[in-house]
Amino acid sequence: MTYKEKLRILYLCTGNSCRSQMAEAFTLHLKGDQIEALSAGVAPKAIDPRAIKAMSEDGIDISRQGSKSVDQVMNQKFDYVVTLCDNAQKTCPSFPGTTTVIHVGFDDPPKLAATARDEEEAMLHYRRVRDEIKAFVESLPESLLDKQGHQEDFRAGIQAFLNNLPVDLTKRKED
Repeated sequence: MTYKEKLRILYLCTGNSCRSQMAEAFTLHLKGDQIEALSAGVAPKAIDPRAIKAMSEDGIDISRQGSKSVDQVMNQKFDYVVTLCDNAQKTCPSFPGTTTVIHVGFDDPPKLAATARDEEEAMLHYRRVRDEIKAFVESLPESLLDKQGHQEDFRAGIQAFLNNLPVDLTKRKED
């Protein structure tokens, strides 16, 4: 594949400190010949040291990656924006062109680790989510096309339902 034929994916999360950084790194490492990946956050903050540790255990160094605001990438063209947390899904801005937004939610390791009894237990959460994100990335790009198809089928089903209603629900009954 040539550079221009690569899919462009933006991974969007709230802080761009953990899950989206992992997804970006795995995509570049595992699918870099097919996909150009970036990550950003709706409220970016520093990269989580435990995310750095979890990724280094899998042979990938994300310590030099930096958090970016979604505002920094808004004018770029992406084929897909993949939201990785519920907050990003709810607050995802509109992107120019024909960008498809898909939600693939993963648990929040920092939130889960907050109740851990020790560092090892905290890292178990990071490792599990890391491995789930890696499995998702390994399924690319086919899994994106499948999710997009399901979303389009759902939209078409809703539209067909609305079209077959016996009354126009947007009009109020006059007294």
